Amino acid sequence: MDLLTLARGPLLVGSVLIFVLGMLWRAAGLIRRPTKLATSTPRRVHVQGAIWFTVLRHMLPRAGTRPNPTLATLNPYFYHFGLAFIVFGYAPHIAFLHRHLGVSWPALPDAVMYLAAGVTIISLLVALAMRLMDPTLRRISSADDYISWGLLFLVIFTGMALIDQPSSAYAAQGYSADPTRLAIHLMSLELLLVWFPFGKLFHTVSWFFGRAQFGAFMARRGVRA
Repeated sequence: MDLLTLARGPLLVGSVLIFVLGMLWRAAGLIRRPTKLATSTPRRVHVQGAIWFTVLRHMLPRAGTRPNPTLATLNPYFYHFGLAFIVFGYAPHIAFLHRHLGVSWPALPDAVMYLAAGVTIISLLVALAMRLMDPTLRRISSADDYISWGLLFLVIFTGMALIDQPSSAYAAQGYSADPTRLAIHLMSLELLLVWFPFGKLFHTVSWFFGRAQFGAFMARRGVRA
């Protein structure tokens, strides 16, 4: 069994299994976490609208928090949106999802994807520099932050190392690429999948639960969160 077959076969299956079970385990832990019984009289009973309002509203910078947009405020939007473009907009990635899940959609132009990848890489490097240079961020950072950053950056870097021709050429060849570089890219993705449920990257799920709970908590007290 060569390296690419190993990466496409047992390593991919094992990492996806760990990812799915880990995400379910963490999500179940959040849902089943005991809550303190509220004894005060609620000022508002129907809080569903407040929950969704809080979840969506806090995806944008809070008005009045900063007088002007700053790099610290905008940079996270760059790499979050950039990652979404890379994962869901690049033709070889869509082909990968179609092959394994049976779903597909139109891909974005290569020029857009290269721009998104470049912006994401720069944005991640800026985020790391800010974490290392800011005394407060450096003090509250843990190994989890650096491992999560490193694995995410590794996946993007090894993916960029694969690109030596347009995605249309890959499509004509059945999306084949250099076997060794492709295997390394897949294995970096598999490492990320294994780490994902157990590190801070789990915030992709936990942020929804946290903000929903906060919205319901504040709405019950008649406060607009």
